[in-house]
Amino acid sequence: MSIWQPCYSNRYEVQRALDFAPGVDANAQTDRAMMSAAENIYGQFHRVFYPYDGTRWADWPNQGEWGGGQYADPWKLRLNDNDLVCMTQLQSGGVTIPLTAVFLRPTDNWQKGMPFTHFELDRSQSYTFGNAAQTPQNSISMTGTWGYGADADPAGTLAAEVGTGDSTITVTDGSQAGPGDLVVLGYGRGSTTASAPYAGSIAPYLGERILITDVTAVATGLTQAGSGCTTDETSDIALSTTGTGALNVGEVLVLDQEQLLVEQVVAGVATVRRAFAGTALQDHSGATVYAFRQYSVLRAQLGTSANSYALAAAVVRHRVPQLIRDLSIAESEVQLLNEGSAYARTVGSGESATPAPGVGLMDKWAEARARYGRKGRMRGV
Repeated sequence: MSIWQPCYSNRYEVQRALDFAPGVDANAQTDRAMMSAAENIYGQFHRVFYPYDGTRWADWPNQGEWGGGQYADPWKLRLNDNDLVCMTQLQSGGVTIPLTAVFLRPTDNWQKGMPFTHFELDRSQSYTFGNAAQTPQNSISMTGTWGYGADADPAGTLAAEVGTGDSTITVTDGSQAGPGDLVVLGYGRGSTTASAPYAGSIAPYLGERILITDVTAVATGLTQAGSGCTTDETSDIALSTTGTGALNVGEVLVLDQEQLLVEQVVAGVATVRRAFAGTALQDHSGATVYAFRQYSVLRAQLGTSANSYALAAAVVRHRVPQLIRDLSIAESEVQLLNEGSAYARTVGSGESATPAPGVGLMDKWAEARARYGRKGRMRGV
């Protein structure tokens, strides 16, 4: 199974929450569950929680299918399920309307970390919708970043240069992202063209969005040293190393054929969980230390373009709202457990056995829907 769409959680988060041993089949099963969860979240909430750069169109007058019979004021356009993060260009009837004449609404959504749901033209200026359009169809053109949000958080740096045609990237910290995540290289903000409260006051997002589809282990530049992890005992957990590089809490290492999870690092000595991910305990002596840091990726995703990046360039991970990430993990976990029991999970035994109710999952859906679901509305005619 290959990941082909952004998920709202990554493979590590789902498997570790379940203490689920990874493997070729288990990884494919987990990836499929995460993508199913993302599709289900869209179907329930009618919005996506990843950004997309591009152009969308609307009719004016907006009585058509896109407009949904808005019957709005002639200076207002509702975006319906097209959440808008920032606008970079607006045209109507062949006329460019400057962003110094556009108000994004609700005005305070930017401070709340929420998308804009509609926009208005500044009535004190002479710009209008329609203009010289020959037909109402698609007479408004809007370019910008769409989705619930486009902010991102630090996720380490590149451990090697990346060219425009590369299909893998190697990072210095494999604990910060995983398969299913959307990462951004060259992340930043462009320049503004107006002051608040106009649309041009919101700086556009920069960078190449990259989807992680898989991960492999690569050499860290470190070698096992000292007496730690030399025996096949679960209590032998202090891993010392020599060489150039560092280990990070949350990373999965490989010594010979055994995987180890780094749980803490103090004064250069890593405390590890032995025989991680279902691998067998082994004796080790001067073993090369590998870590899962090389990502297989899909480049130039969601309206962005491929570029080249230097060694040590910053890597950031797209910020999914935490409640949506929690819901994605929970939904994926339940699917994995149900598939393991042929969708026949029960609680109790014998004559007292009943189907597992999944009450906790329903509560998580209710919490997320109350916070992030698009609300149904009735418009007056």
